[in-house]
Amino acid sequence: MFKGLSCLIPCAALFLMVVSTAHAEFGGQVFTGTLGKMPIVLELNTRDASEVSGRYFYEKFHRDLELSGTLQAKTLTLNEGNNRYGEDKPLPTLKLKQTANGWQGEWKSPKGKTLPVQLTEAKLPTPAADALPFIAALPKSDPYEYLRLQGLKLKPGKKETFMGYGLQWWSEPESKVSLFSVESGYAKADLDRVNQQLLGRLWSEAIDYYGCQLRGGENAEFEQGATPTFLTPDVVSVSISIGYDCGGAHPDFGDSPLNFDVHTGQVLSLTDVLWIGGADKPATATISDAQASAQRDVLVPWLIQQFTALYPDEMKKPVEGDEDNCDFTDESVWGYSNWHLTAKGLYLGPYFARAQRNCDGPEWPVLPYSLVKQHPGALKLQLPKG
Repeated sequence: MFKGLSCLIPCAALFLMVVSTAHAEFGGQVFTGTLGKMPIVLELNTRDASEVSGRYFYEKFHRDLELSGTLQAKTLTLNEGNNRYGEDKPLPTLKLKQTANGWQGEWKSPKGKTLPVQLTEAKLPTPAADALPFIAALPKSDPYEYLRLQGLKLKPGKKETFMGYGLQWWSEPESKVSLFSVESGYAKADLDRVNQQLLGRLWSEAIDYYGCQLRGGENAEFEQGATPTFLTPDVVSVSISIGYDCGGAHPDFGDSPLNFDVHTGQVLSLTDVLWIGGADKPATATISDAQASAQRDVLVPWLIQQFTALYPDEMKKPVEGDEDNCDFTDESVWGYSNWHLTAKGLYLGPYFARAQRNCDGPEWPVLPYSLVKQHPGALKLQLPKG
C-alpha cells in the first residue's frame, strides 16, 4: 500500500505526533501481574476519575489493548477496546478494586466468561551495563515501553559493505522495523557511538509501530524501510521511510532521515551542513527559532536558483492548468525540505500537498559538494570534493 515512500519532514513529524499521543494520554502508573494465568503489563492514568485511560499488553504478545472507564470509591470500571468505526459491539470489561500496592478484580468477556486479575506496582529490572543509552533511559522516561522491550529481540539479517564500511542488518520480527549496525571501518569509540544512534533509532521505531497499532486497531498499517546513503569518518546519513495508517482520516507516508556526527553522536540539522549568507552564521550547532526562520527565508529562493541552473529541464514551470506536472519553482514546496547526504552531494527533497504526492521524492535535487563547501554550516565536516 505504501510504495514509493518519499522524503517529507511534515509527514514524518505528523506521524511522530500521532503515535506519541499514546504515551501522553495513557502515561501514568505502571503495573505488572496476571490476567487469568497470563502475565501482563498495564498502565493507568487515573488523574481524572471520570475519564480514566490506560492500556495493557500480554507479555507473550506485546500488542496493546486500550482501556477506558471511570474510578469511583477505589473501584475501577474499564472497557477493553474501542468502537472506533461507529460499531456498537459489546466490549470486554475489567472491574478492579485498589489494594495496598496495586489492583485486583476480574476481567469479563461479552459472553460472560470471567478471569481473575492481580496487579502490583511494576518493579523494573536494572538495565544491563552495556545497554543502549536509548533503552537505559526508558525506565525513567517510559517504563511501560521499557517493559515491553524486555520481551523483544533483534534478528540478524544480511551483511554488506557500503562505502567501505561493513554493515550488519537487524530487524525486530513483530514490527518488521529494520536498520543496520556498523561492524567495521571506525575506531571502537566511534563505532560504539555510531551503533548507539542506529540501534536506538531502530528500537524507537519499534515503539512507534506499537503506538500505531494501538491507535489504528486491527486496521492499522505500518511499514518502514532504511537505506544507507553516506558513511564517512565524520558523518553517517540514512534515509528512513515510513508509511502508516494509524486510524486517522488518511494514511500517509514520509521520510525521517537520520544524519549524525560520528565523533559526538550529535544529530545534525541542515544548518550544520549548509548556511546561506555569512553575516549571521551561528558559531555553534545550536540556533534559535528566529535564526532558523530567517535562514529558511534566504535558503528557499537560493535553492530554486541553484536547482534551476543545475537541472533546467526538471525545474521548468509546468503549463498552466496541467495538474499532472510538478511545479518545483514554487517556494512553498521547499520551505521544510528534507535532506540527507549522498556520495554525489547534499540531497534536498521537496514537499507537496496530498493531491500532488506523486511529485514527492524525485531523485535529482542534489547540490554537489563543490557548491555546498562554498556555504559551510556551523560544523566543520570533511565532505568529498564533489
